[in-house]
Amino acid sequence: MSTPPPRALLYGDVDLNIIDGSAIWAQSMAQALAAAGCEVTLLLKAPVRTDRLTAPLTEVPGVRLLRPYEDKLLPDLGPRGLTPEQAVALMTRQDGRRRFDLVVVRGRRLAGLAAQEESLSGRLWTYLTDFPHGVAEFTATATAELTEIALASRFLLCQTEELRAFLESSVPAACGRSVLFPPVVVVPEDVRAQGEVHARARLAYTGKFAPRWNTLEMTELPAELARLGVDAEVVMIGDKIHSDPADWAKRMRRGLESTENVDWRGGMSRADALRQAAECDFGLSWRDPSMDASLELSTKVLELGALGLPVVLNRTPMHEAMLGQDYPLFAGTGVGSVAAVVARAHGDRAVYADAAERCRRAAADHTLERAAQRLRACLTEALPPAPAGADPERPLKVVVAGHDLKFFTRLADYLDSLPGLDVRIDQWEGLSTHDQYRSRELAGWADVVICEWCGPNALFYAKWKRPDQRLVVRLHRFELYAEWPRRLDVDKVDAVVCVSPHYADLTREITGWPADKVIVVPNWVDDEQLSRPKLAGAEYALGMIGIAPSRKRLDRGLDVLAELRRMDPRYTLSVKTKQPWDYWWIWNRPEERAYFERVYRRIQRDERLAPAVVFDPFGPDVATWLRRVGFMLSTSDDESFHLAPAECAASGGVPALLPWPGADTIYDPHWIHADAVEMAEAIHTIVSEGRFAEEAERARAEVTGAYGLSRVRALWSDLVVGGKVPQDATSPTVA
Repeated sequence: MSTPPPRALLYGDVDLNIIDGSAIWAQSMAQALAAAGCEVTLLLKAPVRTDRLTAPLTEVPGVRLLRPYEDKLLPDLGPRGLTPEQAVALMTRQDGRRRFDLVVVRGRRLAGLAAQEESLSGRLWTYLTDFPHGVAEFTATATAELTEIALASRFLLCQTEELRAFLESSVPAACGRSVLFPPVVVVPEDVRAQGEVHARARLAYTGKFAPRWNTLEMTELPAELARLGVDAEVVMIGDKIHSDPADWAKRMRRGLESTENVDWRGGMSRADALRQAAECDFGLSWRDPSMDASLELSTKVLELGALGLPVVLNRTPMHEAMLGQDYPLFAGTGVGSVAAVVARAHGDRAVYADAAERCRRAAADHTLERAAQRLRACLTEALPPAPAGADPERPLKVVVAGHDLKFFTRLADYLDSLPGLDVRIDQWEGLSTHDQYRSRELAGWADVVICEWCGPNALFYAKWKRPDQRLVVRLHRFELYAEWPRRLDVDKVDAVVCVSPHYADLTREITGWPADKVIVVPNWVDDEQLSRPKLAGAEYALGMIGIAPSRKRLDRGLDVLAELRRMDPRYTLSVKTKQPWDYWWIWNRPEERAYFERVYRRIQRDERLAPAVVFDPFGPDVATWLRRVGFMLSTSDDESFHLAPAECAASGGVPALLPWPGADTIYDPHWIHADAVEMAEAIHTIVSEGRFAEEAERARAEVTGAYGLSRVRALWSDLVVGGKVPQDATSPTVA
């Protein structure tokens, strides 16, 4: 039986009668979802007064338009389109009639209301635009609202890496849910610019006319270019003129209608606008400096670039990353600066060709097919297929039990998302504190029980285990030297899972349990979330995550840094951690307190270290933080796995480890160094010889191949569904 296509409900709080970036988004998102294999229902905000955007969608297979005005789906519909409240009411009503697999929304007010609908929670794919773009704007109210939206969303779709980083740093709940989804550019295949300038330079602007978009100033360009000896006209396409302030709107209309060599062609379909823009020589996306801090990327830049037009735009960090710091058409604040860069490119064929090619390359990653690929990856994540052996008609009943599930929550969520599995959580209040009646009920209900931590929870479920039931216990370093493993009836346990070969061997040695019952399923690394572009200079940045208790050996990390700064003062160390005094059980121990007082005093008093060590707050925004870290240090006395070097490798960095017991069973010996001096020398050799990118790629390939999230998930689903033990569980090889 074939699987039906995913059903997607799409609504943006935008009027498709007005051609602007938000309306183009709605059209492009519908096209991209359909190209990704979805059956798309696009709910329209307003009655169709012009079909310039909707008509092309009626020809896309798999797209259906829901017209609330024409079909009278609600009473009391106002002249300005659906209110957010009405839109959410319609969405929930449609979903109640036939459930959608995903609900894609755009608009902060709309998303906030949708997040409050429990029936939609977990299926919202929220496209974020109109939210605070500065720390000062992030009030407690805004943070609470965005947190609620994040918690109700399966994904938060972010236009740019900068937006995703800012969001994750400001709203912890967004971490793990934020995915990069850049603007989509759909250009007719037969429409391209000629690739050369004409005697009369034509500059194209398409979109809305608004003060901060510098559209009134653009009408001054022909006269300014004439003063520089360039015959030019500005072609302006669009019909939405901002009405506020009223005096500006009057001047804008007058500029469009009465300015010599300004050709205002009004509104038209997207395809026609692109065809007419392609006949021009330059594109315009020059804006007021107040918009330079925007975390959004203009679709206009990408569309014009895809046509092969060089685009005049502001110099911002985002635009520099996209086009290069030396892009020749970055303009300043005045009309004169725009005219100057246009005149230069108009008179120099090499400059013009270089700018056009850079814009074309930048647009290449924003095609409809690339958008569909991104959406297909999200669909696979949100709607995974049933694993082999699972029967959706008779779901396998799985219980996950434990007092602290932070290391297993992502895996539990994944198992619960699999067709054919019904997962329930037995959350214990403490190591030994739980609702015994609920636990007993779940023990009788389950086909498979997973005990996270080999503690009292494992003893309880072993006691009540049925012969036809399977029991899997995941053992950590914490329990290995405690009493519970000695008290566990291992005959009742089907598998004891350790995260590394070294600790699996220690478990067999200490407990005497049968070797084949102790298996290895490694920790996972969310390689897709971690794969983000590094910031400039990251190769000079060392990192450490978590430095308490003292056995994490921050002092050795400082030894590495001191040695490196002796060779090059650009090296720094960023430490993302809770402070030792945040853990009462650490700070109350005199030897721990003395250690950290000694280490912190060293940082303060060493002139080489003091300016080079930064402490960053502990939090879930690790993927964003890792963008500025090139080397992750692991200098501990001992570790059961130590995920941080693997996360750094998945992020495009390089792991650097000292030889704690078992390190060579998790990481390739290539990354392990005898002591701090050897580690520093190895790091500096990589950087000074220009091999950072090469080493980072090697590390990424090794780590994602061994510990990538999809691989570890597959190991767990095989173990839970079919009792299949990983092949290398009893004779592991080096990753």
